[in-house]
Amino acid sequence: MKSYSDIAELIESLESQVRALNDEINTLKQEPKSFNEQVIFKYIDTGSTGKTKDFVRSLEVKSDRGTLYSSGDVSKLIKNGADDISPELLAIARKVVHMKKKQGK
Repeated sequence: MKSYSDIAELIESLESQVRALNDEINTLKQEPKSFNEQVIFKYIDTGSTGKTKDFVRSLEVKSDRGTLYSSGDVSKLIKNGADDISPELLAIARKVVHMKKKQGK
């Protein structure tokens, strides 16, 4: 929790956090609008680049290089983003990456 100087400031901080969480929830409730968003949703769902790679391979989709999709392709997509991925969705995926790094998984 952030430090605060009075109750009004604490309330404003908490309300801001609630708004941010509601925005994330609304983003996650949306349907993917592109294949890349579908990949990002799968990563957020599983928290695993390996499981996401397996999902993409099951769809028989190849990478930009024309080879089988790899975990590295998933990581690269999360890191670099793409024009057809909403910034809000990408931010959530990056949060998942940071959570996993914090947990050491």
